Amino acid sequence: MLEVNAAPIPAAGLTIADAARRTGVSAHTLRYYERAGLVVTRVDRTSGGRRRYRKLDLDWITVCTRLRATGMPIRTIREYAELVAAGRGNEKDRLELMEAHRAEVLAKLAELQENLQLIDHKIGVYRGRLEAGDADRLWAPRG
Repeated sequence: MLEVNAAPIPAAGLTIADAARRTGVSAHTLRYYERAGLVVTRVDRTSGGRRRYRKLDLDWITVCTRLRATGMPIRTIREYAELVAAGRGNEKDRLELMEAHRAEVLAKLAELQENLQLIDHKIGVYRGRLEAGDADRLWAPRG
């Protein structure tokens, strides 16, 4: 699990390289998230134009990364980010978005569980045949 709170963030914020290390995503991904409209606040910049990431930025990037890891499409993360950035009053819409995604994740988990059962079955067959010494009797296609 990514831990954004691992060490205090300096008052001046973190460089993009430090933010990348802290969040577990590349600097390229951080720039992409910003360009794609996935970041809910404007990332601070130094007088020289370099990005400086605050705790809120890192926390939000972690949310985006985890949603993405569960298969949420970029367009849906953007929609969620827009709702969050818009502020109060759309909490019902945010809830509906999260509930819909949760249902999709649960369906994927169920499918993965079924697939894992098949894999476990095949492992059991191979182990059993190898232990019995008759693995050469396993079906193999002839081509």
